[in-house]
Amino acid sequence: MIETTIRHADETDADRLTALMQASSAYRGAYFAMIDGYRVRPDYIARYLVRMAVDTADDRVLGFYGMIREPAELDLMFVADEAQGLGVGRQLIADMLDRAREDGIASVKVVSHPPAERFYLKVGAVRTGTRPPQPKTPWEQPELRFTVEER
Repeated sequence: MIETTIRHADETDADRLTALMQASSAYRGAYFAMIDGYRVRPDYIARYLVRMAVDTADDRVLGFYGMIREPAELDLMFVADEAQGLGVGRQLIADMLDRAREDGIASVKVVSHPPAERFYLKVGAVRTGTRPPQPKTPWEQPELRFTVEER
């Protein structure tokens, strides 16, 4: 069992987050176009809410998310291949919803990687529509929304 800590990413984490994203097997084949050449840059981390799950024992990055606050959207979310199925994604979503609640955000939009839709539905998102094909994504993408519950 991996013990995880979720913390704010800082600008020095940019290369580690990019490496995790680029290594994701979920983006092989046709889906590679979505991340081809994309980098998590220090200015992205400074501008948006970027939080990461790390292995408490060795500070290895297990996953991360990036949330745009206005309008609220889960912009990036990745879990390392070796951490899939261990609850890291659920922890990251719970953390994102907690941060949104603290910021007074009522709902968070997600434009999903098609194979990830099932995960988002399992953790409480509701499908709201479909985004039409785009230049880097020549297929429809599920649009979902998380409602941020009051505590």
